Amino acid sequence: MVKLASARESRLYGPHSVENRWEYINAGLHVFAAALLTAGFSAELPSRSNAEVGLAVILVALALLAVVNAHDLVAHMAGIDYQFGLFGYDVQLGLVELAVPLLQMLGSIVTFTGILFLFIQEEKGFDYKMEKHAVNMLIAGPLLWVIGSIHNTCQIYERADGDTQILQSGVYVPFLMGSLLFFVAGIFNRQSLRGSTHREARITASSWAWLSTFGGLLFLVGGLTNVAKVFKMQQRDGLRLEKLRGSAQERLFRDREGRFPILENSRRRPGDEASTAAAPRG
Repeated sequence: MVKLASARESRLYGPHSVENRWEYINAGLHVFAAALLTAGFSAELPSRSNAEVGLAVILVALALLAVVNAHDLVAHMAGIDYQFGLFGYDVQLGLVELAVPLLQMLGSIVTFTGILFLFIQEEKGFDYKMEKHAVNMLIAGPLLWVIGSIHNTCQIYERADGDTQILQSGVYVPFLMGSLLFFVAGIFNRQSLRGSTHREARITASSWAWLSTFGGLLFLVGGLTNVAKVFKMQQRDGLRLEKLRGSAQERLFRDREGRFPILENSRRRPGDEASTAAAPRG
């Protein structure tokens, strides 16, 4: 569920007139989804009796996270005009800008499916085969989050100032720790399926709920830091953000100039050339 923490100049979250607003909306939705995720898993704690409501809240949170990461993916690909050939010149584009939101989106979808199976089981009764698939997905989804979090640490800084780099670390470190907690929680949840007694199953299910709740809290901390990072990056005066490396930046500009040539001549009115030709020469 990790939101992409990128300090690149090449990002486009919406039309230029409302680009900043859409980036704020993206970051705000991520915080809201993390809060919902924490609340949903806290409802799964043994002392609570509203398990179905908690699962429904988790489903909403995971759907929002998938949408947010999909928006991140589109925003960063739109920032380079979907020129995937640039990955060969700047490896970080593939490792961070492409892989991170893609892995987080897929992880959210897989986890959503696992929680959905648990929700259906709560509604219709126990089904061993469905629960087995659910617990496997609750391991696979967070594993994708962990891999995406590791990819997020591959970002290299050449231009960004110290404050921006600290905020970046404040985003992806809680996300990495939270993803690991969700992964470990999924392993505990799998053990509940193998529990020889009802008491053992209840204890491991309780560990899953507690670890997932703390993981959600870490995601919330990272999301709030991400809002602060976005606010700082929007204050562009004197702030240096990362450019494309190698010859990727030059190739992107060259391609844009080829598709959008300088409009000096096209701005002239149709009669300008005729009037220029008719003008007396000194």
